[in-house]
Amino acid sequence: MDLSPQEYQQYVKQRAQKSPLVKDVVLAFVIGGLICVLGQLIQNGWAAAGLNQEDAGTATSCSLVLLSALLTGLNLYNKIARFGGAGTLVPITGFANAVVSPAIDFKSEGIVTGMAAKMFLVAGPVIVFGTLASVVYGAALMLMGG
Repeated sequence: MDLSPQEYQQYVKQRAQKSPLVKDVVLAFVIGGLICVLGQLIQNGWAAAGLNQEDAGTATSCSLVLLSALLTGLNLYNKIARFGGAGTLVPITGFANAVVSPAIDFKSEGIVTGMAAKMFLVAGPVIVFGTLASVVYGAALMLMGG
């Protein structure tokens, strides 16, 4: 089957299923909201355990990262993501998933060359550009006298 790029695009367009946009948006909103509600419940639990507001927030972040990493390792986060789509990209849980997934995928290549090297395959650019953006923003703020 020898197709030109235009013919191939037309073929793909004919065969592709239409995405149920409204359903996808609603599911993303609900799943993302449920993750946020879970985070609030965890924070309330830490506060009830006697932590001050700042420490409860830190413990909540750590708890959400741990929970996300655990669910990723058990292949449950992926199932939630297939159902809830972009709703699972709530920053801290999605970031933890983005770090743990490649580490699991490449564990057969060894600890250093597999897990450690590939762990930041997706998350690495986020860290680099986030750090760079904060430096540029901080320098601009300092130069403006803010």
